Amino acid sequence: MAMTVHCDIVSAEKEIFSGLVEMVIAAGTEGDVGVAYGHAPLLTSLQPGPIRVIKQNGEEEVYYVSGGFLEVQPYAVTVLADTALRADDMDEAAALDAKKDAEKRMQDQSTEFDYASAATQLAEAAAQLRTLQAIRKRTGK
Repeated sequence: MAMTVHCDIVSAEKEIFSGLVEMVIAAGTEGDVGVAYGHAPLLTSLQPGPIRVIKQNGEEEVYYVSGGFLEVQPYAVTVLADTALRADDMDEAAALDAKKDAEKRMQDQSTEFDYASAATQLAEAAAQLRTLQAIRKRTGK
């Protein structure tokens, strides 16, 4: 039996996942990070994108986070995100629409244009689409 660590993935709204895992893989701002049992304590910020969780039985689940923080303690891994979604709760059509809307807003810069808002919307939509593509690649769907 593989060594496990307790993992919690929480957003501002609710807890998305809680359980024992063999590994957590996330996109940190300094690069991808994989956390398994015995990992040194760590605190890093996360980029928008997928969080892969390999559960105790070897089953893999993928979640989307809009950024946030990953904290590693001796017996626990915690992902704190502004927004966190299960892969099944993601809507590819809505993500595509949000991406197109953000791209359009960035091209049609009017006097009341908020570049930061449009750039954030574009980054989150692109990250959701990358997450969905990663899921599709793994499952072959």
